Amino acid sequence: CPRVAVTNEYQKNEAHNMIKEIIKSIYPISGNGMTAIEKLAEYERFSKGEVFIKKNRHNEKEYFVLEGICKSFVTNPEGQEITISFFLENMILSPSSIRNVKGVSNISFQAMTDIRLASLDAAKFEELIRNHIDIRNFANTVLQNELITKVEKEIGLASMAAKERLIIFRQKYPLLENLIPHTDIATYLGITTVSLSRLRKELAP
Repeated sequence: CPRVAVTNEYQKNEAHNMIKEIIKSIYPISGNGMTAIEKLAEYERFSKGEVFIKKNRHNEKEYFVLEGICKSFVTNPEGQEITISFFLENMILSPSSIRNVKGVSNISFQAMTDIRLASLDAAKFEELIRNHIDIRNFANTVLQNELITKVEKEIGLASMAAKERLIIFRQKYPLLENLIPHTDIATYLGITTVSLSRLRKELAP
């Protein structure tokens, strides 16, 4: 179950400011639009290891990552977790329209550290998209960025050597190797943990 993350007015204002900065970095919106989003925002905490969105379960929310690291993943027929994406502080989780089919999630999300999230009811956010052109442009940019990221990863898995994929991973997620299990990085890169260990030794200064 989610933990309420905002307990006083100072924390609420701090969280609002973080949402503003995340939105501003993607597509700036008007003060009225920001106020409308802030009114929808709820705040949640999850502990390291918690799966806060489960595959085949209903979840109709949009999420901002205010603090911590989480991942999206699926489980293959052998029971192994395969990491799809990583999400760090000041990022937005995959939009509801991409990860859900009729409100049911097709992937799972897990906290890799203690995390703090801002969440918006997806249906109410959709209303804001219809009524505010700047919020619509922001949402379309988020969607476009997500699709670009997915295509880039697919191209990388299909056309790049594992060593090159690791180099690009390090450029995209500096220092993440020191914060999360290497098994998650290996499955994200489409290689074994043994291969990842060998590549890290090759790339060591």
